[in-house]
Amino acid sequence: MQETVRNFVTAHGLACGAEHRYMDLTSEIGELGKEILKATDFGQKPFTLQDGCREEMGDCLFSLLALCCEMGLDAGKALEAAIEKYRARLARYGRVDSQK
Repeated sequence: MQETVRNFVTAHGLACGAEHRYMDLTSEIGELGKEILKATDFGQKPFTLQDGCREEMGDCLFSLLALCCEMGLDAGKALEAAIEKYRARLARYGRVDSQK
């Protein structure tokens, strides 16, 4: 997925620096949050997947992977490291949060 994003960004001259990509990601996460609130009637009903959520999640993924590209970070390796960290926490503390 990261390579697909990298190719798209390169082909369309969309490189813009990590700081801009970070701001774009935070904006997209906010838009996803709005869609989740709409889908749950602001927490009054259970979540059901709506087209708006699907679209905004795609935008979040694109933004996150584009940020990884701008940072020179391999998203797959970062994810593997995070999963390993969570496995170690589960084994040691019985949970994945960082509370000791």
